[in-house]
Amino acid sequence: MTIRQEKIFGTILSCVVSEKSNMVSEKNGSIVLKVLKHATKREIKLAVENIFETEVVSVNTLISKGKTKRFRSTLGKRKDYKKAYVSLKKGQDLSVFNGVEQ
Repeated sequence: MTIRQEKIFGTILSCVVSEKSNMVSEKNGSIVLKVLKHATKREIKLAVENIFETEVVSVNTLISKGKTKRFRSTLGKRKDYKKAYVSLKKGQDLSVFNGVEQ
């Protein structure tokens, strides 16, 4: 594996599974991913297309600020992270729960 391939595959950290991300995926046909903070839109697009073998229409990113939390008498802060809203081409689906019945 080349350095470029390692960088592409390392940009996506995890899928974001929440009520909001489920609503976005049902409404717009897009997925929400947690990515590296320094990853560009182009790198995210290449990573999704290579890993999941889908066609990406657009990528929107935002940096989510970490919350300040208190643990007993000390204040702490969670890390900031970057989210990417990836819109897929019509007819393509990338569901985290494909084949899972409730």
